[in-house]
Amino acid sequence: MKAPLVSIKNMDFAYQKHLVLSDVSLSVFEGDFIGIIGPNGGGKTTLIKAILGLLKPQKGTVEHAFDKSEIGYLPQGIQVDEDFPITVREVIASGLEHGLKIEFRKARERHQKVEEAMERVGLSALRTRPIGELSGGEFQRTMLARAFISSPRLLVLDEPDTHVDNKFETELYSLLKELNEKITILLVSHDIGTISPYIKTIACVNRDLHYHTSNEISEEQLKVYNCPIEIITHGTVPHRVIKEHIHR
Repeated sequence: MKAPLVSIKNMDFAYQKHLVLSDVSLSVFEGDFIGIIGPNGGGKTTLIKAILGLLKPQKGTVEHAFDKSEIGYLPQGIQVDEDFPITVREVIASGLEHGLKIEFRKARERHQKVEEAMERVGLSALRTRPIGELSGGEFQRTMLARAFISSPRLLVLDEPDTHVDNKFETELYSLLKELNEKITILLVSHDIGTISPYIKTIACVNRDLHYHTSNEISEEQLKVYNCPIEIITHGTVPHRVIKEHIHR
């Protein structure tokens, strides 16, 4: 069996004396597309920050089988200086900092990658627009393209559908499913009904973590996992009973 890309073992994390994550274990393998769900304040963002190496756990370990510079990350609630003179194209191109070297002989390949990334998120017509003039959804798409342009080993997305309109939301998850053919993805979301057709497995996080080996989950299972979130129905939400969960 292949070694995991990320291995979390018996991790605790607390802010001052407030325990946010308790005895959490999770293995992320190449090709995974894991939906991370849970209530507000349950520790989802703390978990991904520990995976990114931005937080150090008080107990347990977080190990990577690759360089952490090979992680693409789209955080939640990015703040931007609207007066900063940078365009959509320049923001997306900055995601290649850890990818292709900035050399003259690579200029054509860099240009092609940026053009392809803009097209995939529907921003080709806005390539020269300053970021301060973008709508919330346009800015979110710009940052998404920046996160995946370098073809990272792992793509970590914290509620990427924030400010995105309904039309692009469907395109967004279809794009992520396509990217998952080559990139391992961790996706934080509050809407299991929307993401379930696209993800492969589910991690329920509410201080502890329960790993669910399917993309289908019922309200009864959420109760068992101590994961009090509402299933938002988009069409027919599948309910399939899996008798046990596993820590992974």
